[in-house]
Formats: sequence, C-alpha cells, structure tokens
Amino acid sequence: MQFEPRPRIQVQVSSSSTAPLVRALKNKRIPNYVWPTLFTALGGFLWGYDTGSIGPIIVMPQFENQFGTLSAIVQGLFVSSIIATAALSSVGSGALSDRISRTYTIALGAFVFSIGCAVACSARALPQLFIGRCITGLGQGIYISSITVYVAEISPATKRGRAMTTVQLFNTTGVAAGYFTCFGTVKHAGSISWRLPLGLQAVVAIVLAIGTPFFEHSPHWLLSVGRSRDAEAAALRLGLQLAEVRKEDEVSAATPSEPSKRTLSSQARELFATDVRFRTLLGLFLMGMQQACGIDAVLYYAPVLFKQAGLSTTTASFLASGVSGIVMVVLTALSQVFQDKWSRRTQMIGGGSVIAGCMLVMGSLYASNAAQTPAGKRTLIALIYIFIAAFISSWAVVIRVIASEIQPKRTRASATSLAQCVSWAVNWVIAFSTPLFLKRSSSGPYFMFGTCALLTVLICLVFQPETKGLSLETLDQGFEDTKLQKAVKRYLGRGGGSKSGQSTSVELVLRPTNA
Repeated sequence: MQFEPRPRIQVQVSSSSTAPLVRALKNKRIPNYVWPTLFTALGGFLWGYDTGSIGPIIVMPQFENQFGTLSAIVQGLFVSSIIATAALSSVGSGALSDRISRTYTIALGAFVFSIGCAVACSARALPQLFIGRCITGLGQGIYISSITVYVAEISPATKRGRAMTTVQLFNTTGVAAGYFTCFGTVKHAGSISWRLPLGLQAVVAIVLAIGTPFFEHSPHWLLSVGRSRDAEAAALRLGLQLAEVRKEDEVSAATPSEPSKRTLSSQARELFATDVRFRTLLGLFLMGMQQACGIDAVLYYAPVLFKQAGLSTTTASFLASGVSGIVMVVLTALSQVFQDKWSRRTQMIGGGSVIAGCMLVMGSLYASNAAQTPAGKRTLIALIYIFIAAFISSWAVVIRVIASEIQPKRTRASATSLAQCVSWAVNWVIAFSTPLFLKRSSSGPYFMFGTCALLTVLICLVFQPETKGLSLETLDQGFEDTKLQKAVKRYLGRGGGSKSGQSTSVELVLRPTNA
C-alpha cells in the first residue's frame, strides 16, 4: 500500500510536456564562468574610476589650494603619467600571464595598483602625486590585458561578446562613479575632497588582488602548460566544453607552447609569423585608433570641454560630466544584451561613422565661430553626448573583443598585451596633448579625432572580416576574404571586359593574409 503513490508521479506520465520546463529551469541557472568574469571586471571599474575622477580632481579648488593651478603642460603630464607607465608594463604582461597564469597576473597588477593609489592619496607635494600615479599605471598595465584574455578564454564562443562587455560595463560604471564621487566631495573643505577618490581606488584594488587567485585558472592556460587534468576539472567547474577548448588548443598549437621557456623575442617573432601577421597588425591598428578618435580626451577633460561649450561653473560642468557617465552605463548595459547578436563588422563601421561625424561637426562649429552662439553651444553639448553614446555602444567593446578573438591561443596573451600597449601609447599622446592643443586651437583636436575615426571606418570596410561567434577554424577562413573583397571578386568574375589576370591582381592587393 505504501508504494501506491509512485505510479502517480507526473514526470513519468507527462515527461514530454514537462521537458521544456525542465530545460527552462536549467537555463535559468547562472553559468559558473559568470562569477570570475564579474569579479575580475573590478579591474575595469578601477580603470574607469580613475578616468572619471582625475579630470575633476585637478580642477577642484581644494586641490589647487594645496598644489597650485596646474599649467597646460603639467596638467597633461599629470593626467597622462598613469598611461605612460601602463604602456610600459603592458609590454611584458603577456609573457608574465603565460608564465604564472592569468589570475595571478591580475592579482599582482591589482596589488601594485593599490600601492600607487595609497602613495598618491597620502601625497603632500606634487612629486609624490606623480610617483603615485606612475606606480598605479604600472599595476594597471599588468592586469588590464590579462583580464581581457582571461574573460575571453573562460567564456563560450557564443557568449564571448556579452562576457567581455561586462568588463566594459564595469569600466563605464567606474567613470560615472568617479564623476559623481568628485561631485559630492568637492563640497567638502580640506584635502579629503580629492584624497577620498584616490583612497577608494586603493580599497577596491586590494579586494581584486586578494580575491582573484581563488577563481579557476583558464583551461586554455592549463593546457598550454601541460596540466590536462586540471584543465578538464577547471572546464567542468566553469561550465565549458573541454572538447571545444582542446580543439582550439590543437588548432593553435602550430608551434610548441612552453611559456616557461619562451622569451620576449620568440613571442615577438610569433606575433609577426606569416599566419598571424595581418591579425596582429589589424589588432594594433584598431586598438590605437580606439584612442585616437578622442574618447579619453572627452572623458579625462569632460569638465574642461563642458566649460568650453558654455557651462561656466565648476558644479555645472561636474554635473554634466556625471550625466555623461550615466549615459555610458545605460548604453553599455543595453549593448551587452545584443553584443553576441550584433555583427562586429557593422558595429565598427556604423559606430565609427557616427563617431567621425560628431567630431567633424564639432570642429566645424568651433572653426566657423558658430560655437559662440547659444544654439551652437547647445549643439556642442548634444554632440558630446551623441559621441559618447556612439562610442560606448560600438567601439568601446567590440574593438577589444576583436583584438583578442582574432588571435590563436599561442599568441593571444602577447598580442593582446602589445595591442593594449599601443592603445595606451596613443592614449598618452592624446591625454598629454589635448590641453595644449585646445589652448592653441579650439577646433583642431576635433578635426584630428574625426579624421582618425573616418580612416578606421575605411580600413574596416576593406579589411575587417566578421568574427562574431566563430571558432578558430572558421575564423581562419574568414580572414581569407571580407564581404567587400568577395563582392569585388564576384563583380570582376561576371566579366565586363575583365580578364582573369585582372581579377587575380585585385585579389592579391586586397587579400589580408599571405596564404
């Protein structure tokens, strides 16, 4: 009698009807790779927080009372000092990441970052501030590219864009938090107004340094150092398919991968080997142009630019900067939903066209003196917001994703760190020169930024293949021809007086690989 209830269990009777519900419940479960992605994204938050806070800090009355008003040259050097040292340390972060693992490299960089923030926070003289920011930059250069590689390697190919957008989401959240922290602290008398933003960075960096080693190593890195069993266990815990990881590892392992024995010179040779040379150059170009379009000039000097556009008071310019930070957070969150559905190529070309258009129109307004009119000032403020919106919803994420995912495993860490180095080198030039450039010409910087963005759009139109959701094998084939190249070949193949020799000539000119 006690066994009678068993046949009445609904699962056995209507298994076909409950199967979709079971699958739905399983799909509701948060994948394990999400947690290390969210935690290491704190590194992106730190980067954004510094970007959003340093510009307001240097124009705070309390800061100027203690250190004096900074000249355009000193202002540029102070803001960009973190970028210069980050560019230097990022050169070797790829080799370090291959040697000691992605997670330990992130932790080391975060620890160095926290030391720099502590030194700057306790500064009594301007040289100590410079030293603190330089140390901070060393740490940032170590961990940023490692976070990019780590997130890319622990995420499924179909979710890679969304996972990497999380890092950008934390970055934009940091920018907004930096703006609003300074908007709140500027009202307090004394040095706490500028010390508190720097102290908060040190606290977050320590949390990142302590917590990251507790997460799983990248299965790709574990395979590269011969720890197959650990790689299998890590893949299972992260919710990845080890077969896919192994397949990518086999495709990438054209040369033996022994991180402990590889030197910087051997890694450099691999980066420019025949099969990956074009990918490396494309990644370096895109990461450089990401900064050359002027985004960090807008973010670092947002209060200055809003004042130039007609917001005269410090409070008003801080508030306008904070609003731009909110816009960035909202748009990053929205783009994250669609990141693995949108075409990478479309985001680059479409977003770049809007970015270039905004900068060129702003330059024209200043050059024609239309910026001095009330309507012109309102237009400038609107264009700054449109520019930020276009960048955040396209180039901010997709360029970093492309630069990482186009590389095979054996060169991914070193190529990403080199691309980050180029990005910061260009960023340093922009951050240092913008105050000087604006002092000499109100329109020149905008024309330069717009021209760089337009050039990038043209390069992507010709040479960039689609990489969204592709495996390495498919991606290899995608680099043979872009859509434009295929269209040209089809057109030439139809005839119109074209000879086969002409078609071959065009193919050789446009083909982005040496295959």
